[in-house]
Amino acid sequence: MEKKSAVALVTGATSGIGKAVAIELAHMGYNIIITGRRKERLEEVKESIESSTTQQVLALAFDVRNNNEVLENLGQLPEDWEGIEVLVNNAGLAAGLEPLQDGDVTDWERMIDTNIKGLLYVTKTIAPLLIKQQKGHIFNLGSIAGREVYPCGNVYCATKHAVYALSKGMRMDLLPYGIKVTDIEPGAVETEFSLVRFHNDASRAEKVYEGYTPLTGKDIALCIKAALELPPHVCLNEILVTPVAQASSRDFLKK
Repeated sequence: MEKKSAVALVTGATSGIGKAVAIELAHMGYNIIITGRRKERLEEVKESIESSTTQQVLALAFDVRNNNEVLENLGQLPEDWEGIEVLVNNAGLAAGLEPLQDGDVTDWERMIDTNIKGLLYVTKTIAPLLIKQQKGHIFNLGSIAGREVYPCGNVYCATKHAVYALSKGMRMDLLPYGIKVTDIEPGAVETEFSLVRFHNDASRAEKVYEGYTPLTGKDIALCIKAALELPPHVCLNEILVTPVAQASSRDFLKK
């Protein structure tokens, strides 16, 4: 790598919001570290970015739920990749949509381990690099579900409430080092989200987005871009963003 360009790290970058954010940040001039569990998908994203921009990409395939894997992959980055100025904690998911009393414990653990513990593992590993530079911007992908609980959302909503609380806590803890923290709280975004939630039931997932125009991963990427382009003294602590057709976690205008 000839130039120690600013680096952005995006977790869960194999598809959806993470992929869109990685592409947008590359077009902004960042070299990109992308992570995810699906190595082939990561390589496809890497090839796409490097063929359409002049930026370089480091693809790291591992599971953020495993702290040992996080440390192995992010704890000792090559020197040219240590200049991380942007961390996007995007890896997350919803699994299941049942009343609490009928919930699947395996689904619960998967959400808690990814949405909360994975975010913590990655942030704890990367924060020292930001502190050393006395600058940086952390984006945590929360959800409107971190503000509003809805029926059968129980554990998923709880994990996103945790992201909301952790974002505020990070902002306080990292304040002495001039590090910005933004909690992005999207409403309905058409990605693989519902397909994962409904355990690959495509017909059920498609119905979530019928009758209105949902957000896209690109829309969320543009929100991150806008926050990064603000003056250095300005921090958007929270971005609650929904489609025009959505007024709350449950209120939609559908045709």
